Amino acid sequence: MRIADIPFCTVEWDTVEATEHPGELVDGVRGMALWRTRHFGPADNRIRVRMVEYSAGYLADHWCQKGHVLLCLEGRLDTELADGRRFTLLPGMSYQVADAAEAHRSSTATGARLFIVD
Repeated sequence: MRIADIPFCTVEWDTVEATEHPGELVDGVRGMALWRTRHFGPADNRIRVRMVEYSAGYLADHWCQKGHVLLCLEGRLDTELADGRRFTLLPGMSYQVADAAEAHRSSTATGARLFIVD
């Protein structure tokens, strides 16, 4: 990620429209992800910045190959890598991963609120 050509700006995240992204159905429960998303920079080097809320019971419906810098603000986030390793983030913890480095997917039993840049 290269951050360029973005003037100083602020974001009031509560005013950004949320989009719903359903998770995988597990034991009759389909958790939900709510994304509040802003894009910055020129089209050929755009970064995506998101405030994401996962409901209890959320399991991503895909293995992600995109790079992220992810900060857990609230709750508990469990992330599984395709090689079987598992990591837990609690508030104040982050993970960083490069594009196409290690496939990963997230889940949460209790819910989580995240700030993500990719």
